[in-house]
Order: sequence, then structure tokens, then C-alpha cells
Amino acid sequence: MRLNPYIHHHILHDPASPPSSTTTAAMATDDDDDDDDKPTYSSYIDIYDDREAAADPPPDGDIASGGGVCPHYSWWADEWDRAFVIVCTLGLFIDPLFFYALSVSRAAMCVYVDGWFAVAVTVLRCMADAVHACNMWARKGKGRVVVRWPRRSSPRACKENTNYCFRSNKGFFFDLFVIFPLPQVVLWAVTPALIRRGSTTTVMTVFLVVFVFQYLPKIYHSVCVLRRLQSSAGCIFRTIWWGIALNLIAYFVGAHAVGACWYLLGIQRATRCLNEMCTEAKNCTLETIGCAIPVYYGVARNSNSMRGDISEIVAWANNTKARNVCLDSQDNYAYGAYKWTVLLVSNSSRLEKMLLPIFWGLMNITTFGGGLVSTTELLEIIFNIIVVTTGLLLVTMLIGNIKVFLNSTTSKKQALHLKMRSMEWWMKRRKLPKETKQRVRLYERQRWAATRGVDECEMIRHMPEGLRRDIKYHLCLDLVRQVPLFQHMDELVLENICDRVKSLIFPKGETVTREGDPVQRMLFIVRGHLQSSQILRDGVKSCCMLGPGNFSGDELLSWCLRRPFVERLPASSFTLVT
Repeated sequence: MRLNPYIHHHILHDPASPPSSTTTAAMATDDDDDDDDKPTYSSYIDIYDDREAAADPPPDGDIASGGGVCPHYSWWADEWDRAFVIVCTLGLFIDPLFFYALSVSRAAMCVYVDGWFAVAVTVLRCMADAVHACNMWARKGKGRVVVRWPRRSSPRACKENTNYCFRSNKGFFFDLFVIFPLPQVVLWAVTPALIRRGSTTTVMTVFLVVFVFQYLPKIYHSVCVLRRLQSSAGCIFRTIWWGIALNLIAYFVGAHAVGACWYLLGIQRATRCLNEMCTEAKNCTLETIGCAIPVYYGVARNSNSMRGDISEIVAWANNTKARNVCLDSQDNYAYGAYKWTVLLVSNSSRLEKMLLPIFWGLMNITTFGGGLVSTTELLEIIFNIIVVTTGLLLVTMLIGNIKVFLNSTTSKKQALHLKMRSMEWWMKRRKLPKETKQRVRLYERQRWAATRGVDECEMIRHMPEGLRRDIKYHLCLDLVRQVPLFQHMDELVLENICDRVKSLIFPKGETVTREGDPVQRMLFIVRGHLQSSQILRDGVKSCCMLGPGNFSGDELLSWCLRRPFVERLPASSFTLVT
């Protein structure tokens, strides 16, 4: 069904009628050049009362690790992306835990692997890798690309196709490298073999090299995941506080990684001290520094459980000089920046082993290494430089990101305060009544709570016409089709009607239309309720409630279809109150 141009011009709204005084200023006074000659067909309203305003306060802002509004492209995909970001963060926290599996037996003065702790960390790492593998499978299935090879093609075309396939699979191979079980292999295969051979200091070097080799790409991968999700979905978490929490978590993860490396290098320094003491002692070889049971499942309190019945090992365990120099005091050997690790290397408490390095990392990162005391060893100097540089970067990023988040939180509120201040000055200058001032304040507060500080009309106003029409068609089509006359119209007419729909907000207790007043527009209720009342002939008042999905003002439909046409607008037969 098509409407003729005459009906098109008069349907639902008189172009000469003034805008409603209760509409939002940006919506009621639309000065868009493209809309100056267009009659407004209809309006949809959003009624917001005090209870809804109290239950749904103005938000602090939407972020996506940097800001944005979340499009609900898919609920399950959105939730999965959030869970995957958390898993990536946990993965960065899990990898440094492998260092704490290495320990020194205080009774036997030998290096071993804490078996139960190693099992727990390995299980956590495998669980994180399993989630990562599921994400790889989901991405591979979603972004599957089929390349059809022609029967006859030039070498250049074959080369281009090969390069295209390589680029499409490059991200997959990078993900595969990130979840490759390098720490597990080093912990369960390489470390026990090196301990049996007596290459105890080499264990820490191999661990550190493998950790850096995979951990730095893993950090880059997590950053790429955040950027990809931000660019595709627009956001990751809906509130500003999640963004601040992510930055704080990243700061703690950095401190945790630095502390774990400090613990590993401290064990290496203690092991080197034991090697030097073993060289000075009689009947002691470097194999003695490695425990006879490399992976020990238990608490290393009994020396008999950590060594065999070899006289050399027994003599080494009774070497009080080595114990006093390397394990009992931090002042008898040049530990340098690792002197606090003397309290941990032979400590049987796993919780203390993790908490003290985290504290050390936080302290030195926050103070830019102000408490570091270094020796002349090259590796220790390089480590201290990395700690200071990492602290500078992390603190700068943390302060900068939190400042950006807080500015995005307060910018809209500051704009509201400035607007309210200007409005207060205007109301005072115009000497408005006290009751009217209160209504204006209530309307602005409820409009802020309803729109969350975002003016939809202003957002889409300067968009291309086709994009703007598509957005309004998506938002208003279901509302317009509630009218029986519009249900069987073609898409072109409905699209033109939707393009002329404007948003209105009415606070609680406002009169929208009085009985007997001219009907100037159709109203489609999106949220809240309208009380429709009518005075019958015998003076009885008839009332009913209109909720979301209902509409009013359909008197305009019969008026515009009337022949001959009457210029005067039809009178409203109801009084509408929010």
C-alpha cells in the first residue's frame, strides 16, 4: 500500500505546529538543513520516573580498555571474549609460578623441584592453554578462508596465493607458539636431568631464557587480543571500573613477573654459593648440590628423604660452614640485590615464597628501583636496569590510563554541571516560579539518567543520510508497525516514516496531551507508562494505562484520510499524563 504525496505531507504531524516544550532541546529544535522541509511523522517517548532513576543511576562511562559503546553483536561471543581476556591475564600470572617450583633443601643443601607445586602449576597452565586452544578453534571456524587454485596459473599468481595463505595462517601459528608447553618441558624433562648431572646453576639459566623467549611474545599476544576485541566489538567491559581494574591487574602481573625472576636469580646466587663452598670442602662434587631425588613430593624437612646413603652427601649435609654462609645469613656472601631471597630459597612455605617476591616487585617497580643494591655481576646489573625501566613504564602507563578513564568518567558530569549552572542562571534571570524551576531540574536529572548522557539525535545527525535512515529504520520499525494502518505498507513508505520519528522524554507527572487540545503527533511508548483518561457524558472519568508498545494520536490517521480535507487538526479525546 502506498500513500499519495498529499497524505505523506500531512500524516501524523502538522509541520507548522510548534515543538513540545517538554522535549529535549537538541531533539525538539532540530536545525538540520536536510530536515527543515520535512514534516515530523511521529515521535516515540521514554517516560522515566523517580524509582527508575534511583534504580538506574547515571553510569561512570563505557570503556573498552580505552572507551567506546558496546554493540551487542552476539551475546555469547561477547561473554566469551570477556572470559578469554581474563584467561589471558591469568595466563600471564601463571607462567612466573613455574620458578617457585625450584627450591633448596635446608637439611641436605641441595636443589630440587617441589613436585606437588609443579603439578598444580602445570595443571593451571594446561587449563589456560585449553581455553586458548578453544578460542583458536572458534576463530579458525569463524574466519575460514577457502582459496581456489586455478588449473592454469602463472608463477606470480601462485606466489601471491601462497603469500595470502601464509598471512592468513600467521596468526594461527603465533597462537600455537604462545600455548606451546615450553615451561612444562623444561620443568619436567630438562630440570631433573640437569639436577642429576649437577648443573644446578644452568637450570636457572635455562628456565630464565625459556621464560623470556615465550613470555614476551605472550604479553604482545595479550595486547593484540585487547586491541582486536576493541576494534571488532567496540568494547570489552561495560564500566569504567573494569578498565581501571585491568590496568591494576597488569601492574600486579608485572610486579609478579619481576619478583619471580628475582626469586629465580636469588636461587641461582645461593646455588653458586653452595658450589663455591662445595669446591672448598673435601670429598664434595658438584653432583652433590643436586638432590638424589630431583622431583620431591613432600616437605623438605627431613634430610634422609632428600638424599641417598652416600657418605659424600652425608658429609656435605653436615657442613655447617656452607650452611652459615649460604643459607643462614645474607651478610656472609655477596648476594647484592638478591639478599632477601636467603629467607625464601630454603623456606618450605609456598605462600611465603610467592608473596615476598610480589611485594619486592611492587616495592621496586613503584620506587623505580630505589631500594636496589647491586654487585658488579653483569647479569645482576642488567636485571636491575630492567626492573627500573619496567617500573618507569608501568607506573607511567598506570597513571596515564587511570587519568584517561577518570577524565572520561567526569567529562559528561562536568558538562551536565555546566549546563545546569547556565540553566539556573537563565531561570533566575527570567524569574521563573519555584515550582517550575523544580520541574526543570527534575526533567534534566531524569533525562540524564534515561539517556546516560548520550544524545542519540545529535550522534546520528551528521552521519550520511543513508546510514542515518538505516539506523532510524532499525530503531523505529517495530514501533511504527504497531499501527494497523502501517502494517501492510511497503518498505519505502515505512522507511520514510521512520526517518521522521524523533525521540522525546517526559518526566514523571507531566501532562503530555490535554483532552480537547489539537493532536499534533503520534506517540509510540518505548519505556514507562502513560495514564490515558477521558471524561464521559455523565461526568465519570474513564482511565487506562498505556505501556511499552502502545501508541496514541491515531486520530491523525483518520483526519489525513478524510475527504474533503480539513485544515484544522483533530481534537484529542484523551488526556495523557506520565
